Amino acid sequence: MTEEEKKKRAEMADIEKIIGHVLRIGVLTSAAVIILGLLLALITGQTGYPTNEFPTTFTAIFQGIMVFKPFAITMLGLFLLILTPVLRVVVSIYAFAKENDQLYVWITTLVLVILAIAMWIGYLGK
Repeated sequence: MTEEEKKKRAEMADIEKIIGHVLRIGVLTSAAVIILGLLLALITGQTGYPTNEFPTTFTAIFQGIMVFKPFAITMLGLFLLILTPVLRVVVSIYAFAKENDQLYVWITTLVLVILAIAMWIGYLGK
């Protein structure tokens, strides 16, 4: 094995560690935010919204967070949980680009575009 191959393997191992850290941090952060929202709901005894209402837009979620509405905080945690695998796809594109594997860069970019379109359609459908 040449020195260049060793360097490339070490670089890829570092990128795989970064991907693992991204997933771990994303899940732990989202879990902490969800737990905070649930604890606030238990402590206050309310969600911060009238019955059968909840924030469905980014604006409503962030406005609710500014005034510590428990359900808005819980929704932020769920949003972070959804974004975690999307961030993993972004890091994967970088990893494949570092490997000079153009086919997988394009495939993973296509996956990212599909995820973005699906999230956009879901947002429009409310």
